Amino acid sequence: MILYVIILIGVSWLVQSILGFLQIKHFNKNYAELRSMGRVAIGKRTGLFRAGTVVMFCIDKRNKIIKAKIMQGVTIFARVKDLKGFEGKYLLKISEEDFKGVHKLTRLAIQDALRSYDIISNGGELRVKKGWIDYLIPKKN
Repeated sequence: MILYVIILIGVSWLVQSILGFLQIKHFNKNYAELRSMGRVAIGKRTGLFRAGTVVMFCIDKRNKIIKAKIMQGVTIFARVKDLKGFEGKYLLKISEEDFKGVHKLTRLAIQDALRSYDIISNGGELRVKKGWIDYLIPKKN
């Protein structure tokens, strides 16, 4: 009986790993498509028990949004989709009016993209948040 449980856990982990790999491959394909059209600003908002959200804005040299995409979901079945209503607007001039009808996590992800773009365009460096594994196993300097 215990052997069957261990096998079930192993198979579940393997299936989840394969589907996670396919999700990352799908995301990378969409990122490469946007990157071929221009610069890309990316923002994310992770949810512990809610849907995580990643937004990508392809922008031209004048920071005008060419295309916007979003990936939002709780599971590995989340896929990248078009984010309507932002094409033709200027990235740094997105206003509260543009956020009407936008989900709260999507709004936070867009604000993260704006903040990240501002830091990078001013020559700064993004800080990487510590994950739970970093607290469990601290890195030695």
